Amino acid sequence: LQHHHTACLVQSIRLKTQGPVEQYGLKRFSTAEATVILREDGKMREKTLTMDTLNPQVKAVEYAVRGPIVTKAGDIERGLQQGQKHPFTEVIKANIGDSHAMGQKPITFLRQVVALCSFPELLNSPSFPEDAKQRARRILQGCGGQSLGSYSASQGVDCIRQDVAVYIEQRDKGVPADWDNIYLTTGASDGISILKMLVSGQGRSRSGVMIPIPQYPLYSAAISELEAVQINYYLDEDNCWALDINELHRAYQAAKEHCHPRVICIINPGNPTGQVQSRKCIEDVLHFAYEENLFVMSDEVYQDNVYSPDLQFHSFKKVLYEMGPEYFNTVELASFHSTSKGYSGECGFRGGYMEVLNLDLEVKAQLVKLLSVRLCPPVSGQAAMDVIVNPPLPHEPSYLQFHKEKSAVLGALAEKAQVTEQTLNTVPGIKCNPVQGAMYAFPRIFIPPRAVEEAKSLGMSPDMMYCLRLLEETGICLVPGSGFGQREGTYHFRMTILPTTEKLKVLLEKLRDFHIKFLKEYASLEEPKR
Repeated sequence: LQHHHTACLVQSIRLKTQGPVEQYGLKRFSTAEATVILREDGKMREKTLTMDTLNPQVKAVEYAVRGPIVTKAGDIERGLQQGQKHPFTEVIKANIGDSHAMGQKPITFLRQVVALCSFPELLNSPSFPEDAKQRARRILQGCGGQSLGSYSASQGVDCIRQDVAVYIEQRDKGVPADWDNIYLTTGASDGISILKMLVSGQGRSRSGVMIPIPQYPLYSAAISELEAVQINYYLDEDNCWALDINELHRAYQAAKEHCHPRVICIINPGNPTGQVQSRKCIEDVLHFAYEENLFVMSDEVYQDNVYSPDLQFHSFKKVLYEMGPEYFNTVELASFHSTSKGYSGECGFRGGYMEVLNLDLEVKAQLVKLLSVRLCPPVSGQAAMDVIVNPPLPHEPSYLQFHKEKSAVLGALAEKAQVTEQTLNTVPGIKCNPVQGAMYAFPRIFIPPRAVEEAKSLGMSPDMMYCLRLLEETGICLVPGSGFGQREGTYHFRMTILPTTEKLKVLLEKLRDFHIKFLKEYASLEEPKR
C-alpha cells in the first residue's frame, strides 16, 4: 500500500503548497500510473459494492418512464446542443407527465401562497392579494418557529391536514373525513410506500399485490423492491380499459396457488391508459375486496383530469360510503392525491396526501412510526398541497384569476386529448381508445412479424425497438408499452398529451409519417430464411 500512501501524501502536499512535489523527494505519479502500480502489486482494495454484491431486489426494480430510451434522448439532446447533426432539430419529450417541463404555466395563486410562506417579509407587500396572505399566515402559524424551514410533524402540518379533510368532505358530498386519517406525503409515490406494512410471509404465504395491467411502473418497482408477489389483472382494452370483475376473480384464484393475495391497487383515472372507471366498476372492486379480505389502494392523483363530458370522477371512498356501513366501516382503504398532476402540475414541490380508512389502531401507531423515519415531507410541498385543497372561494379577490387559469389548463388538456385520439386513429396500424382522463394516450400499434423477429434477435421487446427507432429518426421520446405491461402479442406506447397544441400536432404528424414508413420498410423485406 506504499504507493497508495505516497499518492495521498502527494495530494496533501499539492493542496497545501500548490507547488511542485519533487522538492519533497517524492516521485510524481499521475492517477492512472498510481492505479497501474497498485494493480501490479496485487494489493488494490476491492470495491465493497459491486453488481455481484448489490441487493438483488434493487436489480429487479425497473422504471420505464425514466428508462433507457429517456437516457438515449438525453444523450441526443446534449449532442444537438454541441452541434451534432440529426434529422431533427429538437427532442420532443412526451415520455413523462411533467406539465411545467412541457411549457405549462404555474397557477398564480399557488405560487403566491408558497412564496409568502417561503419569504414572510412579502406579507407586507401590496403586490400580493389578501386571500393569499391569509392562507400563508395560517400555514406559517402551524409551522415550528413560524418558518417553512422547520420540520413538521411526521404526518404533516395539522392545519393542512384539516384542510385536506374539509376538501374530501366537500368533494364527496358530505361523506365524513377525519383529519387524523390524513397523512401528508412526498408526492403520491411516498404514500404508496404503505405497501411496506402489507408485505410479510414466505413461500405460499408471501404477500401478493394485485395491480392493473397496463400499470404505472411505480407499483411493479415497489413490489420488486419489497420482494412481494406481483399479481397481474388485465384491463379490458376492447372496452376502453374498463375493470372486469371476472378478470379480478381469475387473477386472484390463480395467485392463491403460490402466494397470499392481500392488496389490490387501482389507478383511476388510469395511467397509462387514460380511462375513467364507472361507478359500477368501482363498486364491483370494493365488493370483491370485501369478500376476499383485501386492502384497497386507490391512486386518484388524476381526479381533476376528466375530459369526457359524459363521465365523472368517483372516489373509492364515496362509493364505499354509499355501499353502507357494513362496507364503509370494515374495508381498509388508502387513497392518494398529489400536487403533481391535475391542473397545477407542480411535480417539483413533491406535495401529496393519503387518507387511510379502517386501519387497526395498533397498526396506525406503527404507520406513524414508519413515517417518522423520514421525519416529514417537504413543508413547501405541504403548503402547495394546501392550495390545491383550499383554493380561492368565489367571494375572494383571487377567485376570478384562479378559475380562469384552472379552466384554461383543463380545457387545453381536454382539447389535446381529443386531437390525440382522433389523429392516432387515422394512422393505419394504430388504434387508440378515447383519452377520457389523466394525461396520456396508450395506443395499440401493429408491428409487422419481421420487425418482431428483428427485435428479438437484438434482445429487446418489439415496442422498445419501435420507440428507439422513432427517437433516432424523429426526435420523439415515448415509452414502450412493455414498460407498463400488456397482453402477450400486443404492442403499445405511452405518450403524454402535455406538449403545447402546436408541438403536439407536429409530434403526431411526425409519428404518423414514421409509422407508415416503418410498416412499409418491414413489409418490403424478403422472407427471412428458416
